[in-house]
Amino acid sequence: MMRSGNPALKGDVFARVGTWDSSGVMSIQGTANKTFVLLMLVVIGAYLAWANPERLLPFIWPLVIGGFIVALVTIFKKEWSPLTSPIYALIEGLILGAISAVFERSYPGVVVQAVALTFGVLFSLLLAYKSRLIQPSENFKLGVVAATGGIAVVYFIDIIMGLFGRRIPFIHENGMVGIGFSIFIVIIASLNLVLDFDFIEQGAESGAPKYMEWYGAFGLMVTLIWLYLEIIRLLAKTRRR
Repeated sequence: MMRSGNPALKGDVFARVGTWDSSGVMSIQGTANKTFVLLMLVVIGAYLAWANPERLLPFIWPLVIGGFIVALVTIFKKEWSPLTSPIYALIEGLILGAISAVFERSYPGVVVQAVALTFGVLFSLLLAYKSRLIQPSENFKLGVVAATGGIAVVYFIDIIMGLFGRRIPFIHENGMVGIGFSIFIVIIASLNLVLDFDFIEQGAESGAPKYMEWYGAFGLMVTLIWLYLEIIRLLAKTRRR
């Protein structure tokens, strides 16, 4: 069974969507092309927000909620992914642009470092996966999925506590515990990329419908956005020290 810590790329997705004829099936190259399109939309959104972050910051939470709703629609209506995935990418680009601008003002140069590290991790793990230096065994997948689920629970609890003016101690601070926590999350987010690569490859081999290229690209973007945010938070913590 294929597993991914990414909620958008669950192991039974391709079994549920079925297969089409060979003229309209998912391919790795097609998914890569769609990923590039989504990435460009994220960059466009980020550029627009970067230019005027003050105007956008009051709308961050509505954008976050909107992006979450679009993501849920994409997950439950995969055949809509050719439309919903670009919308998601543009919304997330706006969010990332505004957040990045805030970080850049406090820690000059941190955005370039975060972007470089994010793509460095992406291409390094893609190379390791393609050369079979990393083999996503069933135990490997189970471990990453379990760790990702644990992180999601911690973040959910932290959000609920935040509504009452409290936060989970240490994890947001720049001490050794806070930095160690961020390093752990960056590692888990990075390993999710390996599972995503494997999931997309298996989907192409199983002859999934052509629209699943957009869905696969969407799932990969979810992981990349998460990875970037965790890296920039980690860099900010190290700067505060």
